[in-house]
Amino acid sequence: MDRIIYPLLLCLFWGTVYANNIQVSNVALTEQSSGNGTTKIQFDLSWENSWRISVGPANHDAAWIFAKFRVNNGDWRHCSLPNFGHKVPAGAVMDIYDRMGAMIYRAADGSGQVDWDDFQLRWDYRLDGVSDADIVDVQVFAIEMVYVPSGAFYLGSVSGDRDTLNNEFFRVGFLSQPFPVTGEGAISVGPSLNSLYYPSDPVSGIGGDQSGPIPAAFPKGFAAFYCMKYEVSQDQWTAFFNTLSDAAKTTNDITGTNGKNSDNVLGRNGISWTGTGNATTSLPNLPLNYVNNVRMMAYLDWAGLRMMTELEYEKACRGPGTPVAGEFAWGTAGIATETYTLANEGTANEVVANPAEGTGNVVYFSTASSIGPLRVGSIAASAVNQSREESGGSYYGIMDLSGNVYERAVTVGNAPGRDYRGTHGDGMLAPTGVHNVANWPSADMGIGYRGGSHANLTPFLRVADRADAATVLNGANSRLGFRGVRTAQ
Repeated sequence: MDRIIYPLLLCLFWGTVYANNIQVSNVALTEQSSGNGTTKIQFDLSWENSWRISVGPANHDAAWIFAKFRVNNGDWRHCSLPNFGHKVPAGAVMDIYDRMGAMIYRAADGSGQVDWDDFQLRWDYRLDGVSDADIVDVQVFAIEMVYVPSGAFYLGSVSGDRDTLNNEFFRVGFLSQPFPVTGEGAISVGPSLNSLYYPSDPVSGIGGDQSGPIPAAFPKGFAAFYCMKYEVSQDQWTAFFNTLSDAAKTTNDITGTNGKNSDNVLGRNGISWTGTGNATTSLPNLPLNYVNNVRMMAYLDWAGLRMMTELEYEKACRGPGTPVAGEFAWGTAGIATETYTLANEGTANEVVANPAEGTGNVVYFSTASSIGPLRVGSIAASAVNQSREESGGSYYGIMDLSGNVYERAVTVGNAPGRDYRGTHGDGMLAPTGVHNVANWPSADMGIGYRGGSHANLTPFLRVADRADAATVLNGANSRLGFRGVRTAQ
């Protein structure tokens, strides 16, 4: 931790490290303007396995960067960033989003590690209520993202899959064809010709209410968006949790009765909190589980992100291509079947010692039911051949969209889900520690589960399977994780 004293402003700084060795370092304040009430947050940024490509997926990965501050050891708040006055090193692009944060990515095609020095974010500290005489702490956070370009795609699968899938989407009148999404306009749902439709259990209704339409404002995946490259890790969660007020920590305590109800390692969740001070985890690089929907939405609001929809989930997995029978997130129906053994278990370098070759690697019942979830990104790091199939990656390079832990996705299968408008979090929670974003689900209705987990059998992992797409689940367990998205500019 660096300490820098300005004539009227004392600041303490932290950088935060997240998945795949993304690192923010050398955080400092510079170029303070007391007259304008601004200063620059300066930092270095690096991460591994970065890319930008102009062919094929025609996309790139990125870092979502945002900053928090507190005054005189008070509550942490979000730093306001204007659209101008920032500094970007050569080779990088920085896009500012709604004064909330910056999306940083390569300026040209390339792959491998990126390592940039001396980014500067202009911070309007006076706009945030900070005076020159205040003592201020600043933290900078980084989350790896992947760009999903705009464009048409398909929902559902082909007719040969109908007997193996649950509640899958299809186009009415064209049983051999999936449903094409060709824009962000409203989508008709029902049994009429050319409409989107899906089976649903008449008793449980877990596929959904088969009603519509899906409004134009509901994010459908046609418009471009950024998706987190990995599921939220335990390190990311504790970094969030440790910025909360005491009341908000109590609300978001996953070691309590509405979480894992333990401070011990359970289901490979190593988070512990004594009831005061900061939470810790003994397994920082593993995905967060035992998190309920209220707490999931609190994290996304705090980070300036939002929930993905189940339509965006299928786009993120499959891309623009025609569905393949039985496909998983890596684009084929091939899947590993032998139980995995781990090397470097529980560390930042945890990998599968015996990955399958020539087929899809994934954390699910047959490979990991006796283990639990694996380190985020471990399947890609374990692959013998760096193919999409062996690494388990999606068309766009997003990891673990099949297996490991379930993906939370806003459903089209009930009215609270269809009311979702894709509004982003504003970085601030209600005093009790819950989200305060309009048109987000209030709790469990409206949120579904896609992609399966370490404890699920093969069918649940398939891209088109909607077995739990509209399931209303109150609580948390070892299978449930999440990741966030943000609509692209």
